[in-house]
Amino acid sequence: MLPIDPSKRNSFERHICEGDLVIVYERHDNMKAIKLQKDSVFQNRFGVFKHSDWIGKPFGSKVLSNKGGFVYLLAPTPELWTLVLSHRTQILYLPDISFVLSYLEIVPGCLVLESGTGSGSLTTSLARAVAPSGHVYTFDFHEQRANLAREDFKRNGLSSLITVTVRDIQGEGFPEEFCGSADSVFLDLPQPWLAMPSAGRMLKQDGVLCSFSPCIEQVQHSCEALKSNFTDVRTFEVLLRTYEIKEVRMDGNGGGEGSPVGPFPRKRRQRLSGEGNNGNVEQTTTAVMVRPCSEARGHTGYLTFARLACI
Repeated sequence: MLPIDPSKRNSFERHICEGDLVIVYERHDNMKAIKLQKDSVFQNRFGVFKHSDWIGKPFGSKVLSNKGGFVYLLAPTPELWTLVLSHRTQILYLPDISFVLSYLEIVPGCLVLESGTGSGSLTTSLARAVAPSGHVYTFDFHEQRANLAREDFKRNGLSSLITVTVRDIQGEGFPEEFCGSADSVFLDLPQPWLAMPSAGRMLKQDGVLCSFSPCIEQVQHSCEALKSNFTDVRTFEVLLRTYEIKEVRMDGNGGGEGSPVGPFPRKRRQRLSGEGNNGNVEQTTTAVMVRPCSEARGHTGYLTFARLACI
């Protein structure tokens, strides 16, 4: 993934090479991850695009198909990867991910333990946060899911920052080799309270734990389990509301497109009428309209944070 490579992380102007992972952007809700191969083509409703035509272009380029249609070639980032990855499990999205990274106090050089890996959405962002000298050890009890995640991380160039292991953390706990060495622990488990005693042993003094749970009953059990070894226990629910912004044409009465909201004039144009309308002057204005999106992402889960109590 482009920002991870120390030799390239400060510039998105690097030219695309064969074998690179490229995010093909058609529109904001339609993107695909493509690995560039010289003799391959990418085909969509806009036409056929030859991979060979993409080689040598800088990321962010607009490229044309055989029919004159176009797409944009974007550099892969954890944010874009979250939008294009294969969903093998429920994933964390950007609002929750950014909140987790902030409250876990993850910085370059940190050692982070995660269970379970799932589709790898959060893991990818964790890897960028700890780069270049930190490491993420992620565990999943499902072998096939772990193998697919490992392939994704290799494809994204993150193998040096992420180690994937098949292990039932609820039943076995974290490996004792990490005892007292983890800066942060993240749990996404059906019964996270079973893994919390082990997580407490893994954390450094003053280390931070986060547990993601979709149900409030899971949160209650988790908070009870955290009482013995943790302090500063907090639970959050992150809800995001986005707005549509567009320019509309308003008529002379201040109405437009069925909206009762009055205009915010930006441009004004006068049109002189011809015969038959008594020479009236009709004015039209354009206004910027802002309204909540009709589809809003609701509850995803609860984030419970706790700090290991100092002895």
